[in-house]
Amino acid sequence: MFNQAFFFLILLLGIGIAAKNQSLVIAVAVLIILKLAGADEKLFTMIQAKGINWGVTVITIAVLAPIASGYIGFKELGGAIKSPYAWIALGAGMAVAIIAKYGVTLLSEDPHITTALVLGTIMAVSLFKGVAVGPLIGAGIAYLAMKFSEVFRSGSGMGG
Repeated sequence: MFNQAFFFLILLLGIGIAAKNQSLVIAVAVLIILKLAGADEKLFTMIQAKGINWGVTVITIAVLAPIASGYIGFKELGGAIKSPYAWIALGAGMAVAIIAKYGVTLLSEDPHITTALVLGTIMAVSLFKGVAVGPLIGAGIAYLAMKFSEVFRSGSGMGG
């Protein structure tokens, strides 16, 4: 039970506490509790396989809640499309959703990259007072950067 994975989680918990990253603290605490309860063997595989989809669903519910509550309706939508900033926001929302799609691809094809993403997120939160927005957009950006890197390394994007 007290193996390398457990001590890694303890380290991440300490970093999360030091960085005041509530999401990281809660996530690591849940994993530690599951591990201590002996439920890790059964649940971790399922969480790893389906957790990203669950997270996306929860985020989608949070984004749609203002519509469901009536705070945002057709009147607000009509008013928003008259603003050039709303069109910029629309494009940005579409761009990050598309980029995040590549993040899902990268995390499913190369799950060890999650470690680097978590470390990068922790560093940005603790050193630069960044906001942890989750691994999907980070993985999507990493995926696109890797693809650009492949193009430039192969020379196909450099005229031969």
